[in-house]
Amino acid sequence: MPGYGDIAPGELKRRLDRGELPVLLDVREPWEFALSRIEGSLLLPMSAGPSRLGDLDPAAETVVICHHGVRSIQVAQFLSRSGFGNVLNLEGGLDAYSDVDPSVPQY
Repeated sequence: MPGYGDIAPGELKRRLDRGELPVLLDVREPWEFALSRIEGSLLLPMSAGPSRLGDLDPAAETVVICHHGVRSIQVAQFLSRSGFGNVLNLEGGLDAYSDVDPSVPQY
């Protein structure tokens, strides 16, 4: 059983529209982030993750985001093993999220 959960793109969009403010942790590369992102996301490329773990609050609700949901699962697992208690993986990644939020372009 993973120590993290999943959140569907539509549910994340509804929560953001209600003004909820989870940490949106984008683990893609800077060039990907420049092309498309959810407003308010924090860029922390997967490759830099372990060295910047101290930049994150382990008590905060954290939604991990990548392009298709594969890298974000790996980071969500890592965060969970590192003591983060409220981690969610965005199902299908930013690609799926762009289907529910037209302000986020697909690439």
